[in-house]
Amino acid sequence: MKNARIYFTLVGIMLLWGFNVPLLKIIVGTFPPVTITSLRIFTASICVFIMLYFLKLLRRPTLRETGLIIGCGLLNVVAHHYFLSIGLSITSSTNGGLILGLGPILVAILSIIFLNKKLTVIRLTGFLLGLAGVSFTVIAGGKGISAVNAGDVSIFFSILTQAFSFVIINKSCKNMDPRLLTGYMLFFGSIVLFVISLFTEKDGLSSLAGGNPKVWTAFFLSAVFATAIGHMTYNYAIGQVGAAESAIFMNLNTLFALAGSVLILNETVYPSHLIGLLLIISGVILGSGAYEDLRSRLRRKHSHSAQ
Repeated sequence: MKNARIYFTLVGIMLLWGFNVPLLKIIVGTFPPVTITSLRIFTASICVFIMLYFLKLLRRPTLRETGLIIGCGLLNVVAHHYFLSIGLSITSSTNGGLILGLGPILVAILSIIFLNKKLTVIRLTGFLLGLAGVSFTVIAGGKGISAVNAGDVSIFFSILTQAFSFVIINKSCKNMDPRLLTGYMLFFGSIVLFVISLFTEKDGLSSLAGGNPKVWTAFFLSAVFATAIGHMTYNYAIGQVGAAESAIFMNLNTLFALAGSVLILNETVYPSHLIGLLLIISGVILGSGAYEDLRSRLRRKHSHSAQ
């Protein structure tokens, strides 16, 4: 149980990330999505640097670490948050939260491709269940295939690029503290997103004057807790227990996102949403290797007790 504290922390992070989905829906529904996302991530990066200073972890990156920061920053921050903000401005928070639940399966697939993890029949079954779960999610509400919109596709690309970054962090974090990497990633990513917003959202900055206290409260809760503390802690957990094992907890993110969408936004949960949720969670348990790991541990325990 040496990792019990990490696992408990991961549950808390999933709670923050789950409820962050409806908060982001509020934010990008009020302001131009890319502009406000760049400001939110910049705010988060400042919070991370302050925490790093008090943890005595703040230092300049080496030349090799700078390359890692740029690569992970483009995937984990720029691409992930760009597609996420655009997607949530088009699709529902409920759909977004459920599609984000594919994260563990995507991490497992990429780990098989890039980290030489073994593909088994059980994992393949999990991948197929996860895809079926997303299919039920995007046609929720009885609208048929017409319900599949650009927002759902954008959310999928959001979680795909983040999964890529988790695999890279898992391979590279031995050379750099993941918390320090997070701070520089967020800062670099926020600058790139801001430059993108200048070209894609001409009135982005002037529109920020139109926010009300509720929206700005959602902004700071998202920036400080979900983005700054959440990403810094999650990336640290990847370095401690690995990308695939950390990703297993992301199906809790799906559960919390669904609850937050109902409690905060009063969105409707359709039966197809619930079917999608069950399929995605089942797919994650099988596809991420969690089921095989548990079965292996039980066999070893039974073997030891028999001796």
